[in-house]
Amino acid sequence: MKSRIEETIKKHDQGYNCAQAVACTYCDLVGVDEETMFKMTEALGLGMGGMNGTCGALTGACVLAGMKRSTGNLEKPNSKAESYKLSREMVGQFKEQNQAVICRELKGVDTGKVLRSCQDCIMDAAAIAERVLFSEE
Repeated sequence: MKSRIEETIKKHDQGYNCAQAVACTYCDLVGVDEETMFKMTEALGLGMGGMNGTCGALTGACVLAGMKRSTGNLEKPNSKAESYKLSREMVGQFKEQNQAVICRELKGVDTGKVLRSCQDCIMDAAAIAERVLFSEE
């Protein structure tokens, strides 16, 4: 698969939040149209709406993991472990690379020390998603 990291930044520059920029860039690879993915991830930006939660770019990547691995079996949910494994791997890589996964910590709200800009978080989450979720495509 040709990298789409630059496309994530273009979407963010167009006004997509961090989660939307990542998730919408790869939505075709998980069978979701862009408008639906845009709506699904709207409340995940800005650290889940208030900078206190997980980085939006990373949550967008985790949404992709669920869409890629879930069987959608409502009668007998049987794919959670695999989805969790992919998310755990991406979260671990992101934290190792950036020292944090919480938006306000990444932005240095309390410390004054910015660990990573939004654009850098988006590029990092996209690169991790490409590696973990889509490297075989």
